[in-house]
Amino acid sequence: MSEEDDAIVLRLADPPNCPRCGEPGPVSAQFSHSWKNAGGEKVPGIREVMLCPVCNRDEPAADGLLAFLAAHETLEPSELEAFHNLSAAWVAVARARQVDQQQLDDEYERSRNGEL
Repeated sequence: MSEEDDAIVLRLADPPNCPRCGEPGPVSAQFSHSWKNAGGEKVPGIREVMLCPVCNRDEPAADGLLAFLAAHETLEPSELEAFHNLSAAWVAVARARQVDQQQLDDEYERSRNGEL
């Protein structure tokens, strides 16, 4: 079974704030995630992503889900399929997003130098 087949847990009630900008978001998602260590071995884990109205602005999958959630304060049974489709599209994009290694290295150096 691939990671894409694993369960995705969406959190609509009190999701954490965006780790990038600190703004509250309407939903977070947790899913299986793995990477290869320096020895080339697969390391399994869990990844959590936030849907942020600031940081995810102008991303089509995020914009669709943000617009849907803004228009639907509560989810009615007749809206579940649309919610599922929009949230699945957003998670697929978020899951495919990779770390910007240069940005991570720069932030690490700034942290070591006391700049963060």
